[in-house]
Amino acid sequence: MSSSVVTAYVDGRYLPLAEARVSPMDRGFLFGDGAYEVIPVYSRRAFRLDEHVARLANTLGAMRLPNPHAAEEWKALILELVARNPWDDQSVYLQVTRGADTKRNHAFPGPEVKPTVFLMSEPLVTPSAGQRASGIAAVSAADIRWLRCDLKTVSMLANCLLRQHAIDHGCMETVLFRDSFLTEGAASSVFVCKDGVLLVPPKSHLMLPGITYDVVLELARTHGMKHEVREVLEAEVRSADELWMTSSTKEVLAITTLDGRPVGDGKPGPMGRQMHAWYQDFKNTVMRNG
Repeated sequence: MSSSVVTAYVDGRYLPLAEARVSPMDRGFLFGDGAYEVIPVYSRRAFRLDEHVARLANTLGAMRLPNPHAAEEWKALILELVARNPWDDQSVYLQVTRGADTKRNHAFPGPEVKPTVFLMSEPLVTPSAGQRASGIAAVSAADIRWLRCDLKTVSMLANCLLRQHAIDHGCMETVLFRDSFLTEGAASSVFVCKDGVLLVPPKSHLMLPGITYDVVLELARTHGMKHEVREVLEAEVRSADELWMTSSTKEVLAITTLDGRPVGDGKPGPMGRQMHAWYQDFKNTVMRNG
């Protein structure tokens, strides 16, 4: 097989992504009944693989979806997929659904229906130098998602609508508010800088427990950046000196306009530039070395 062929995994088989198939009766297709993970890979080393596998297990447990693999089996599948694909830096997508029944029924099928497991990989693309230099534009919206945003499920319609809201306005991300408090972005965590203090909402059922969120807070603690993990008011976001979006692909990226108005002076600020530098150092010294 040519090294340019992208390899996927479906239910025990590694095969070209173009040949991967699942049944139209799969409950992931019919109901969005499934869980997923996105795992960044640097220099062919999957970052915080244990944490990603544990988060998947937590989501599956909350969904009452039997976990088809033990943690070590998951890690072996993921690392084999990484080895079979051509890029040193990758973004591995992993999905588990409740499987394909013979009928469409909202109730869970019996144990004879086995979960469907699908993995694929793409090159890991991080923000360009231009995006880092200028920051990105964002819009805001009411958080219309369900009340278990801590679960990483494939029922993503609300997130898709919210992200499209940003695209429709020529922006990259939508910053979400629920009852006048910040939750997160449509596809990212959101950090606020105000008067030299980094602010971020605490983990709850209203937001995804992000792996990059954890890294940013660890770096803030390690380097002595003042920070508070607490509820953040919408008014604090709108009067912030700096806003950042963070994720495994966006890393630490400044939001320099929100709803058409500049954040701070409309340029990436010093706290964000410092955190980005710490993040890059951490990536090169830790993430790339296992």
